Amino acid sequence: MTAQLIANKSFTIVAENLDNPKGLTFAPDGSLYITEAGVGGDGASIPAPSGQGNLHYGNSGTICRIKNGAFERILTGLPSVAFPDGSGAAGPHDIQFDADGKAYVLLGYAANPAFRKSLGNSNLGTIATIDLNNNTLSSIADITNCKAINKIASSDNEVASNPLSLYVDNHKLVIVDAGANGLFSVNTDGSDLELIAAIPERILTNPIFPGAKSQNFDRGHVPAPGAYPQAPPQVSIQSVPTDVLKGADGAYYVCEFSGFPFPEGEAKIYKISANGELEVFASGFTQLIDMTFDAGGNLYVLQHMNQSGWKGKPDGALIKIAPNGERTTLIEGNGLEMPSALTIGADGDFYIINRGGRPGIGQVIRIENPTKNISRS
Repeated sequence: MTAQLIANKSFTIVAENLDNPKGLTFAPDGSLYITEAGVGGDGASIPAPSGQGNLHYGNSGTICRIKNGAFERILTGLPSVAFPDGSGAAGPHDIQFDADGKAYVLLGYAANPAFRKSLGNSNLGTIATIDLNNNTLSSIADITNCKAINKIASSDNEVASNPLSLYVDNHKLVIVDAGANGLFSVNTDGSDLELIAAIPERILTNPIFPGAKSQNFDRGHVPAPGAYPQAPPQVSIQSVPTDVLKGADGAYYVCEFSGFPFPEGEAKIYKISANGELEVFASGFTQLIDMTFDAGGNLYVLQHMNQSGWKGKPDGALIKIAPNGERTTLIEGNGLEMPSALTIGADGDFYIINRGGRPGIGQVIRIENPTKNISRS
């Protein structure tokens, strides 16, 4: 397997000043839809899984649309939780369309399921449909309250549920929960919610832990700097799955961020059969956050950060994996900072959420695909 670097292309900003943008996709009519997780609010609060304070509830989540070059927040007032400064947000995380043009939105949660009731009827942790004629949202399935997650939560007080990514597979919706480390499916009518596969923890030997001067880059899910004055010789780390796709072979492909202390080169892509059997498809990545296939079967994977997040280096990368396994780094740094989502437009170019998971500075950028003529041949 060889690796090569293609010179970075300049990018075009198509939307900016976004609040914790998480997901994006093209609708059948060519409009680009974006989810903003919002900045929480001044409502009730729940403890963050990291122990670093409380997440506060508000109705600051939105669904945005870029149509004919015009940006608009078409659905506002959606549920959101975040720290008081707007960081660590969970809310509208992903949006996808089925073959008939029906829209589904995935609402995150990012906390222990037991605390959600204190927020009232928030719809956090659920899948909902959107009526784009009157811009209303209706919940159809509760991921955070499903039996599989409740079973885990009853035996582990530290469990969190955070539905993060959604894939439409004919009449099924497939979801990754980055908190519960599982792949779930549910029918598009909300029936038969079930766990397809649990992504296992694994043992990391001789881990490198952040020191007292490390960056507190994700205080919603990461212990405070200096919480571990001495790294243990071995540590169990969670998978933290972040995206799911279905390949031409009928298997699901799931990428992972990998859990604290976010070891470099340890993130994997799993191939999961319909009956839940796992195998490693590719490895050697760092903090994967999203991926997509093109028409030629090439898989593009997005690294949120190329180094362990606590090092404070925001550069991300876009990597192409050809059907024969050859990898090419297409974009690396040079303005690609903490990207959080990826899709390919009808023009063959990449549309990426840049500076994702940050209040007020999120962007959607377009980058010319330097291999699109090759990919479509």
